[in-house]
Amino acid sequence: MIILIAIFIFIVVVYAFLNLYPDFGGRVTKEKLQVYSNLSYFKKNKFVNEVHTSMDMSVRSMISILIDYIKGNPRSKPNKEIPIESYKLSNHHPKITWFGHSTILLEIDGKRLLIDPMFGKAPSPFPWLGLGRFSKKLPIEIEDLPKIDAVIISHDHYDHLDYYSIKKLKAKTTKFFVPLGVGIHLERWDVDSKNISEHGWWEEVSFDALKLVCTPSRHFSGRSLTDRDATLWCSWTILGENKSIYFSGDTGYGPHFKEIGEKYGPFDITLLECGQYDSRWSEIHMMPEQTVEAHIDLKGKLLIPIHWSAFILSLHDWNDPVKRVTNAANRKNQFISTPKIGEPVLLGTDSYPKTIWWE
Repeated sequence: MIILIAIFIFIVVVYAFLNLYPDFGGRVTKEKLQVYSNLSYFKKNKFVNEVHTSMDMSVRSMISILIDYIKGNPRSKPNKEIPIESYKLSNHHPKITWFGHSTILLEIDGKRLLIDPMFGKAPSPFPWLGLGRFSKKLPIEIEDLPKIDAVIISHDHYDHLDYYSIKKLKAKTTKFFVPLGVGIHLERWDVDSKNISEHGWWEEVSFDALKLVCTPSRHFSGRSLTDRDATLWCSWTILGENKSIYFSGDTGYGPHFKEIGEKYGPFDITLLECGQYDSRWSEIHMMPEQTVEAHIDLKGKLLIPIHWSAFILSLHDWNDPVKRVTNAANRKNQFISTPKIGEPVLLGTDSYPKTIWWE
């Protein structure tokens, strides 16, 4: 009887923790699941990729990953401070500012769009336990940001949707564009539902002069042990009056790039992930050489590699992604810009950052 009571108490505590700890976010309602059931990419109460996507979770694979993480890699983090430029407010020229990892501030057609804002210390539900940022500072703190016209989210993983960042950003913006289901996390964090705009793949939405398109990616979702693939993941196509931008979110390489390129390309700028890869999970995170292939499929003019230089989420050297993607771009005669964190990339000019600052 004592053992049974102990087990019952343990189950109740775990259940309560999973449902009450705010970082985990909310839970998608049965009503929403019913609506999603009509979608071709929603099966058995879960979102699915357009093409078969293997995420090897075999015992052998998991053991090999665990061993590699225990061994570690002394070059997975910079051995000195990486250069950071302070963000400078400007109302005159459209630009893109990379804040490290996948956080982007896009200023276009009089709008400021903040994409996948991760200003936290570590991408974890328990940031005090996670491995911290490579850099001790950011180009600007959230409190000092100017007014943000909209926040755009690609999916609900911790390195893209950060609880502490969203809590602070509520005072900076009144509009959130997210893929299906992700709004439940924002509502859990006291974002007004009327300020949340949820979208499925290929849905277009007008935002004054801009057109935003929730386009496919090849990934997965989830913030806890019980919500795997309960919300959608996506990339975003942003079409301005004169410029077009593509943001990949997290994704493996796949046919969706050519589909998007054919429908909405050519793109002036592609913001494509190039880091946190491994051959064992290459179908959900591109290898750097595939990043360049995706850029070509999208009919991109200028490639800016993202999803690197902030956190240890994989086993490669910290600067290996940018080395490989730059070499691949040069071999394919593609234009690539490698700004420092905080260094602006001005839109509508032929001059863009391309220093080798990571050496």
